[in-house]
Amino acid sequence: MTQKKAINFTDENIRKIFGSYDGEGEDIERLKEYYFKTETYCKIISDLPVQILVGHKGIGKSALFRIAMSEQKENGNLPILIKPDDIGEIGEKHESLILSIRKWKFGLTDIIAKKVLSEFGINDEGITARIIKVGGRIIPLITKSVLQQKDNPEITQHQRLLINKFLVSNKIDVYLDDLDRGWQNRKEGLIMISALINSIRDLSSENSGLIFKLALRSDVFNAVRIEDESSDKYEGAVVWHSYELHEIFVMLIKRILTFWGESVNEENLLNTSQRHIAYNLDSIFESTFFGTGKWEKVPMYKVILSLIRNRPRDLVKLCTLAARQAYRENSPIIKSSHILSILPDYSKSIIKDTIAEYKSELPQVERLIYGMKPSKKERTAEDSFVFSTSELHKKIFNITQRGQFVFATGKIGDAHEISRFLYKMNFLTARKILEDGTIERKSYEHDSHLSSSYMDFGYEWEVHLAYRWVLQSDSLLDIFSKHKL
Repeated sequence: MTQKKAINFTDENIRKIFGSYDGEGEDIERLKEYYFKTETYCKIISDLPVQILVGHKGIGKSALFRIAMSEQKENGNLPILIKPDDIGEIGEKHESLILSIRKWKFGLTDIIAKKVLSEFGINDEGITARIIKVGGRIIPLITKSVLQQKDNPEITQHQRLLINKFLVSNKIDVYLDDLDRGWQNRKEGLIMISALINSIRDLSSENSGLIFKLALRSDVFNAVRIEDESSDKYEGAVVWHSYELHEIFVMLIKRILTFWGESVNEENLLNTSQRHIAYNLDSIFESTFFGTGKWEKVPMYKVILSLIRNRPRDLVKLCTLAARQAYRENSPIIKSSHILSILPDYSKSIIKDTIAEYKSELPQVERLIYGMKPSKKERTAEDSFVFSTSELHKKIFNITQRGQFVFATGKIGDAHEISRFLYKMNFLTARKILEDGTIERKSYEHDSHLSSSYMDFGYEWEVHLAYRWVLQSDSLLDIFSKHKL
């Protein structure tokens, strides 16, 4: 059992415990200590020619890539990372799919060749021209260049080991991350991502041993999939990145235990009920949440899991804000009062992130979110943030009376399409009260079919708790008194 320990919640300690908001900003050694591998990770590190990692912002795509690349380096392999700063003009002016595919292919092969040879300590200024001449067959050209210069005395021992490993495997793993940064859901943006996907498919088929792993936000991929007629050809290469809440709970426990230098058995934690492993939080959190109404004297872990969507970044934000509040009050533990005090700021941050993520798909998403604020009449309901399907459609219809919602594709959203969109972006959660009185909750990532227009599966719809402290900021006590965890 984890022994109670005192901690000073300095920014440095907070970062060490809970991690960075983004995987790119995390110290790699600390990230390796607490990183939680799922089935998704195992799929991505496979040697399939093309793997497209798709997930919401904040789900941990960059962190997964960093861990995978780190492990490859430890095994003597040479992974290559391509980021927005690497592509320069390649990411500009995409008006024709055919021309854009050609642009990506030659641009990527040039970047890959130069990065690989640089890691090997080899300077070959003429390789770009030779790549163009042979139509992008990069592996043979790199091999030839390496064989010609591998005896260069300026090459270090480490570089020789990389070279020898490459000559045996003839394999290069290319990670493409964050290339959808600043992406806009317009014709040029759709062509750019579609051409990128098609180009890496072509390059991998033309170069045995050239393996691509591409990370894309779910909103970007969904938009491209709708418009790209060839999307069925790469559906099998898509790996959806998502977490169950229990996995995120285990992730939190692992971060705390590794901070204290303790060993972790992930399998045991995953296969054990939450109430039996919750004691692992006691060195950092108050074990009981002292709220009001239905939140009075409930286990702290239930509150934490109810406040986050199925995204690790939500967990990091919530815990970081609460820990900073604990520091201000010179508390060695995060208390209920600390969490309660930061909920408005936490909710604002979640809404800000959601708007940034989905405005490319629905430009009026901010108006839609704030339009879901309960009316005075709705506040008299048992829970003003819970709707039947018909009530939800009526609510959306009333919001559209102040202006229609037009998707970036030009399509006007009806009540069903808007409700499905709200479910897809995790603003809404599907819920059902079971026979024993407990509440079953489902998210879009795991049960997207529940929002089907053809069948009613008997679920109600509730606004996720993460959004409520902004939408009902003038009556926060109602949230505590009405929402059942």
